[in-house]
Parts: sequence; structure tokens; C-alpha cells
Amino acid sequence: MVPRLGQKYKFETEIISKPIAAYQTDEYFDLDLPAAPAVMVADEIVVEGTDVAEEVLEGVIRRHLGLPELEQENKSFLRRWFGR
Repeated sequence: MVPRLGQKYKFETEIISKPIAAYQTDEYFDLDLPAAPAVMVADEIVVEGTDVAEEVLEGVIRRHLGLPELEQENKSFLRRWFGR
């Protein structure tokens, strides 16, 4: 998901993967980084300790790039049919 969004919006990504034990050290807590797994955009912690929906992540990326928010697609059949 992240590499695909990086290509779509042309931004640099950094993926850090370490053994669980490395995230539970005092040195890691001193860095004031989020608990793994986590997703950060610039200095904003999008989510920590869980997964994130692609739509949420894309919205945060667009906000940081100064792009307008994506319109929410109405998934209801009746809303699409009646145009509401």
C-alpha cells in the first residue's frame, strides 16, 4: 500500500523493520517514536499498534502535500441511483 501511494503522489518512503525485541528497549522509548507497528507521515503519527485503512493514510498524505481531500464515494445503491 505505501509504495503504491508513494508512486501515486511522488513522495519518499522509509520502511523500518526490526525484531520485536528492538522496539521494546529503553533506547527505543527514548527516541519518542510510536509503538510498532506504526505509520507516520512527516511528524504526525497516523496509527500505532494496529493497521491503518488505505483511505485514511491517503487522506493524511494528501493533507501533508497540500492537496484537497478526496470526495467520499457513496457506496449505497440507493444513494447512487437517486443521486444523493
